[in-house]
This record gives sequence, structure tokens and C-alpha cells, in this order.
Amino acid sequence: MKYISLLGATGSIGTQTLDLIREHPEQFQLVAISAGRNIALVRKIVSEFHPKLVSVQTKEDCETLRTEFPSDITFVHGDEGLVEAAVHEQANIVLNSVIGSVGLYPTLKAIEAGKKIAIANKETLVTAGHLVMAAAKENKVDILPVDSEHSAIFQCLQGEDMKEVSKLLITASGGSFRDLTRKELEFVTLEQALNHPNWSMGSKITIDSATMMNKGLEVIEAHWLFDLPYDKIDVLLHRESIIHSLVEFHDSSVIAQLGTPDMRVPIQYALTYPERLPLDSAKRLNLVEVGRLHFEKMDMDRYRCLYYSYEAGKRGGTMPTVLNAANEAAVNAFLERKIPFIRIEELIERTLEGHDVIDNPDLSTIQDVDLETRRYVHTLL
Repeated sequence: MKYISLLGATGSIGTQTLDLIREHPEQFQLVAISAGRNIALVRKIVSEFHPKLVSVQTKEDCETLRTEFPSDITFVHGDEGLVEAAVHEQANIVLNSVIGSVGLYPTLKAIEAGKKIAIANKETLVTAGHLVMAAAKENKVDILPVDSEHSAIFQCLQGEDMKEVSKLLITASGGSFRDLTRKELEFVTLEQALNHPNWSMGSKITIDSATMMNKGLEVIEAHWLFDLPYDKIDVLLHRESIIHSLVEFHDSSVIAQLGTPDMRVPIQYALTYPERLPLDSAKRLNLVEVGRLHFEKMDMDRYRCLYYSYEAGKRGGTMPTVLNAANEAAVNAFLERKIPFIRIEELIERTLEGHDVIDNPDLSTIQDVDLETRRYVHTLL
């Protein structure tokens, strides 16, 4: 039995994880959750799954829920509550699907507690990959990827020797605006940006897909997950999102993982690895129906955020932390209709240019730089 602590239970990954728990109640049990402000959905989750511990964002919501449910369910809140959910004594796997760098500290605490980590929160590895992977090695904890691209690479590498890998190829759909010129991007709306052609995701990730920052963060994440230099990690535009990623070996062989765009597949694989469970609700891939697959080279001038990500990753130190924090602040401003879409990357560029990099940062330094970066972006607004 897998006893799951689900961080970010009300988000896109979280709700799809709940679908899997429903489909395989004999395999999975939900013992702890964290959520933000979607208290209506929290109530439904608690009523259905009866977790032992529930963490919410505010003290007020915590106290309200405490009066509504039996006393054998523990309700906590805030950053401390998030950590309590991550280290719950009964959990043997923590699925981190929160959005943003808030997922970093709970992940580190869960690793210290010896929990297996299923990571959907890419910001954790982007901002502090060196700390996370070192902690995982020290505590002999598995870090299992949930992102479809990294799960694909992970699956392709089963039984292989990393010394024989010559390149990772991460595919990208191109996002909501893949057919628009940079000039046309000046006039796009929030509603258009949130209309992803292939995937159903949360608003922040959907915007990141449109700017290609999502793919840039995935490049940095792949660097840490698979311990490869950036010159061995490429991004390939693939409109259909059928091939999720590929691995090229030094004998010129290429192994790819294919499937319909359905996040439940990589989520379930992370939860059940090294085994596979049936997923009867998933649509089967029919290549005859698909007919053709298309691939294009990524244009770094068109997708500036992807270029910034490579540069920040190669520079290392606190630069990826600044990249991520500036992006989160800029995307939030766009979601609040404070800036046009094209200005997201402008804010990121200005913030990166103004940062003095600190090498080998510890957790405290990373947290300080993250906060300072967000404040700086707000001054630019």
C-alpha cells in the first residue's frame, strides 16, 4: 500500500492524483493533504478520503474546518502546516504538486524524514537543485519525476547506463501562441494565453507554456534529475504532444516515450515505480488516427524565456533562483492584468541583468534572493 501525502491537492496535478486514488483504492491511501484557498474543494476531498492531516493556507480556514469535521482529523495551516503534511509519519511517498518556490522547504524536510518524493513542483529543483539532490543522496531517497517530459526520459533510461547517453531531447508543444510572431504577441489577451492547444493545466503553468518558460524550467530540472550538462539537453518543438521526450545514445540509437496527453499516466508511474498499474480511464494512443508527427527546431529569438533559462542554468549559483522568482512575479502580474503578455519576458531579462550572482548558495541565501527578486520586480511594475 502506498500512503500518500499530497501537497497541492486542489490543483490540476492534485485533482488528477485523486482520480488515480479513486481508481486504485487497493493500492493507494491518502493520509495527508495541503491546499490553498479552495476550501469548498478541500471539504469534498476530506469528506471523501478522510486524510489524517489537512493543511490550508490561512488560520481562519483552518479553524473553520476544524469545527466541521471529526476530531480525529488534524487541521493545520501556513508554511508550518505545509511541512507537517510533507513529513506525516504515515506517508511513505510525498507528491509535491504545489505551484512555485514554496514547495522547496517542505521537499527538503520530507527528504530528511526519509520520504520518497514524487516531484511535480519543478521550481524546487530550479531554485535549489544542488541542495535537493545532495539531500536525496545523503538520505538515500528517490526523487521520481512527475512532469510528463521528465517521466518520459526516466522511463527511456530504465536499464540503461547514463555513461552511454549522448543527449536528452525534451519536447515542447509551443503553447498557446506558437503560430504568432513576436509583433503579434503584443496584442494577445489573458484569455487567449490560457487556451492551451493540447494540455489542461493550471493558469500559471499554462502561461509559462505560452512564454516557453515552462520548458526552460524543465531544462534546468532535467540537468539536476539526470546529472547531465546543458549542452546535452535540447528542446524540440513537437505540436502534437505525442512524443513526450527522447533519449539519444552514443551508438546513435534513440528511445522515445509516447502517449496521449494525459498527466495521470506519469503521475501514476511515479507513484507505482518500478511497477505499472492498469489505467483503464486513459485514452489509448492510436498512431493511425494521429497520422503524422511534426517537429521543428526551437527559435531562441522567438522564445526568449527559453534562452534566459539556458543562460541562467549554465551560470548557476543564485541565477536560476532569480529566473524563477522573477517569472513568478511577472506571470502573477499578467494574470492580474497589470502588464501585457510580452512584458513578462522583459521583466525577467531586466531582473537577471541586474543580479550579482552568489555561488553555492545555502537555503537561507536562496530564500533571501527569492524574496529580494520579487520585491525588485514589483518596483519595476
